[in-house]
Amino acid sequence: MILNELKKKAQDGTLRVGVVGLGYVGLPLAVQFAAKGIHVTGIDITKDKVDRINRGENYILDVNNDELAALVKAKKLEATTDYSVIRDLDAISICVPTPLRKTGDPDISYIIAARDEILKYAHPGLLIVLESTTYPGTTDELMVPAFEEIGLKVGQDVFIAFSPERVDPGNEKYGTFNTPKVMGGTTPACLEAAQTIYGMAIESIVHVSSTQAAELVKLLENTFRSINIGLVNELAIMCEILGVDVWEVIRAASTKPFGFMPFYPGPGLGGHCIPIDPIYLSWKLKTLKYRARFIELADDINTKMPDYVTQRVADALNEQGKAVKGCKALVMGVAYKRDIDDSRESPSLDIIELLMKRGATVDYHDPFIAQVATANHLMKSVPFNAAAVKKYDVAVICTDHKAIDYKMLADNCPLVFDARNATVALGKRHNVVRL
Repeated sequence: MILNELKKKAQDGTLRVGVVGLGYVGLPLAVQFAAKGIHVTGIDITKDKVDRINRGENYILDVNNDELAALVKAKKLEATTDYSVIRDLDAISICVPTPLRKTGDPDISYIIAARDEILKYAHPGLLIVLESTTYPGTTDELMVPAFEEIGLKVGQDVFIAFSPERVDPGNEKYGTFNTPKVMGGTTPACLEAAQTIYGMAIESIVHVSSTQAAELVKLLENTFRSINIGLVNELAIMCEILGVDVWEVIRAASTKPFGFMPFYPGPGLGGHCIPIDPIYLSWKLKTLKYRARFIELADDINTKMPDYVTQRVADALNEQGKAVKGCKALVMGVAYKRDIDDSRESPSLDIIELLMKRGATVDYHDPFIAQVATANHLMKSVPFNAAAVKKYDVAVICTDHKAIDYKMLADNCPLVFDARNATVALGKRHNVVRL
């Protein structure tokens, strides 16, 4: 039986695993498999990534530099742009991007491209696990029929499963190994195969009854966050109208030991998951003639936060007798969250553009991101010191990196607008305005 042969390879140490897509999800996964003694081949269309890995050079913050170099040196991890290596692999994980098109529709072209390459070299005994976040039904609709069309019976000849990535960049407590891994198989044999292989490298596997259930797990997780962040962002707006400190309200509510989970307002949503995943679910339901109203409302509130922050900055400048037009503004942080080097979907980029449209001269500082492209501008991070800060009319804290000296910022900049409550330790200051 083919499944038994796959399990035997897992037991005798001859298993060979591949990972397609060597980004923030794929590379940590590849390293985790390799760290458990499994030979791993990473596949990526970007030659620079492949070359850097083969030199033992790391480019992902959540991957340990020395560990990566040691695994490459020990020939447990290698990378290539050539999909034909799949002929010699026993399992392949697909970790490619799934962005949204400008129309709000899911862009699954990367999944399809990876699938089509795998189909060229697929063989009996191969396990294929899709990890890319996508809409419910993708695995059953796009993966399964394609393999059966070339004569590989799913559940007998090949095994297909879905396991949503749960990467939280910058999380010092939970990484690839100790974050429970949700797994759904197309058939019971597919689930068994996936659990066997992933169980060699991941501490805990949580199985569900189908690939569609597994796909929905990830969408629920991030829809939950999106909706609650939308709620607290609207609370911040209401608190400003009422003249109440939203941070004080949340802090006090958090003392309740049951029935409450704190979420915090900010300048908008960013990153690869929370702004995008709920829209995947909403889009799927639209095709079934159902309107996901909570998702739409939260998205409306969250996407308008950069406009709200920009207006609050303008109001704060006005209180000092200054206009946005002609002012010099420093945006603090362009990463979508603290202490990472990822600016995807960051609200900071929108705020930069909105301030520029109002006539401000805008710079940014981010210790993790040396250069960034907004919608219309390519910018470089400027120095951060007392002398540099003094030349700005306003500093807008969009990302609360821990390494930033916020006291120095407040001591030297005439106006600080804090959208992250990063200056809370400074107490009340006449020149600090909080969201």
